[in-house]
Amino acid sequence: MAFAELLDQVGNLGRFQILQIVFLCTTIIIMYPHLFLENFTAAIPAHRCWVHLLDNDTISANDTGTLSQEDLLRVSIPLDSSLRPEKCRRFIHPQWQLLHQNGTFPNVTELDTEPCVDGWVYDRSTFSSTIVTEWELVCESQSLRLVVQSVLMTGALLGSPVYGYLSDRFGRKLGLRLSILQLAITGTSAAMAPNLLIYSSLRFLAGFCITVIVSNSCALMLEWVQPQSRALVTMLMLNVCSAGQILLGGLASAIQDWRTLMLIFSVPLFVNFLVSRKLVESAQWLIISNRIEEGVKELRRAARINGRLHAEENLTFEFVKSTMQKELDTPQVKISVFELFRAPKLRLRVCFTSLLRFATGLTFYGLALNVQYFGKSIFLAQILFGSVILASRCVFYPALNHIGRRTSQLLLFFTSGLCFLAIAFLFQG
Repeated sequence: MAFAELLDQVGNLGRFQILQIVFLCTTIIIMYPHLFLENFTAAIPAHRCWVHLLDNDTISANDTGTLSQEDLLRVSIPLDSSLRPEKCRRFIHPQWQLLHQNGTFPNVTELDTEPCVDGWVYDRSTFSSTIVTEWELVCESQSLRLVVQSVLMTGALLGSPVYGYLSDRFGRKLGLRLSILQLAITGTSAAMAPNLLIYSSLRFLAGFCITVIVSNSCALMLEWVQPQSRALVTMLMLNVCSAGQILLGGLASAIQDWRTLMLIFSVPLFVNFLVSRKLVESAQWLIISNRIEEGVKELRRAARINGRLHAEENLTFEFVKSTMQKELDTPQVKISVFELFRAPKLRLRVCFTSLLRFATGLTFYGLALNVQYFGKSIFLAQILFGSVILASRCVFYPALNHIGRRTSQLLLFFTSGLCFLAIAFLFQG
């Protein structure tokens, strides 16, 4: 590649690249938890119907005699099939006869119960507040909680092609800065949302730019390093994503209010946006876009930061233009996405890799967005999930370089398939 010759002058993985990587990794580690915030901000705590005997503040202890809280709960809330208090129904009238059943639990007909017409009482020992408790997204409204997560992922699906086009048209740096600012604004605003509709709309706009920050960060960094270093840089970026998941689990265990937790991962992005003006635009993109003078300026700036003072003299307009002449002479034809499907071999590869990506995405997010059901501690589950992914990437990175991409893919998919089949035969719990 011709641009690799220019990078030889600038320096590979020098002080400039390290500073750029540090900033981009800092941005990703703050941004990436937004994908999984609903694990905590929309967590469903234990809940039951509000009942007059238990939850009316005007009733004194003497009004119910010497009955315990357990007795009052038994006469007010029916039991489900697991002999636990129902979450979505209550007795129309207190069933005092249940206190004399001596451990037996007779069936109760639908006529004896009613929905939670007066609201719910939530267990706030783990979360002081979530969008579920604030807007009562339980029982009949529980599906709305899933809609919020779907809206976020829909935004991510639509945002990638839009910001991808903007990044190719106006530059990686501009696309990255706009997406950081958008996420900062929408995240902070969502933390102050007065109702579910506004919250969902803001989360859609947040999803619009979440994945773009990762892809633009990778593009901005990979276009400044030699080809032999790109696998290492990509792996580092992915490991930072896993570190963001671990950070989310740790902070969520300390911050039990959903609004505060969302602000923690949104407000710092304003600082990242201000600092991002110091980023160096991709010189490769500038030169290919026929903005050679700007590309030369960025190359010299990178060389100066790397301490390659003599390279500033060598990186002249004429030298850069002559080095990249072949790429500049190539006709700049607008290529549509349909070009990927014209050539038979390319079409087969695109369809196959897309299917693999769909399978991995489905299983990954299916697990990552449901850590609440992995055990007693959702915080520990989140930390362990991120830690396992981080460790696996570190272990399998050498394999990519020694046995190749295709063989590694085959082994990992085969192993994953066996594990998922084994899970299907495990006993519940």
